[in-house]
Amino acid sequence: FSGAEEGIFCFMNTILQEGDEIIVQFPGYQSLYELANSLGIKVHRWKMDENNNWDLDLGALRSKISRKTKVIVINSPHNPTGHILSRNDYIQLLTIAKENDIFIFSDEVYRFTEFEERDKLIPATDLYEKAVSLGVMSKSFGLPGLRIGWIASRDNELLDNIAKFKDYTTIRSEERRVGKECRSRWSPYH
Repeated sequence: FSGAEEGIFCFMNTILQEGDEIIVQFPGYQSLYELANSLGIKVHRWKMDENNNWDLDLGALRSKISRKTKVIVINSPHNPTGHILSRNDYIQLLTIAKENDIFIFSDEVYRFTEFEERDKLIPATDLYEKAVSLGVMSKSFGLPGLRIGWIASRDNELLDNIAKFKDYTTIRSEERRVGKECRSRWSPYH
């Protein structure tokens, strides 16, 4: 993708439909909730607790889930607070999503900026089959001029639908052919 923004745009436009709802960690990168708003999707803000080191209340998350909840959007390391989910909270969050058959959209653009190696979380897509991990070169690799972003998922149908939608944002017909060959050759999920 041409940066994280295009990845978020393509994901949201591919997966969300009228009547869906999403839960978004808040505060956060504006596109993570405003793109869904622009599509007419009901957005529930899952507020971080500033007075408790920006922690997230998993009980509050559970209370926001309905049968219409399609996606939970998370960001760790977090922009703008720098908060990193604890491993325990992270696993509980993924378990809640799995129990409710909800996608996780994990904004991981600040991955590798953790000060302590022990704080680094495993990409969500490696732990949950309905997780989507977003990454870019601009943040932790310090290469913003490249405008290279990506989405990782084990859901091949979702990836194919995102690739088809991407044809409307960036022309890349040769890229799709090569990308599909690489996915089928190197991916353990294909």
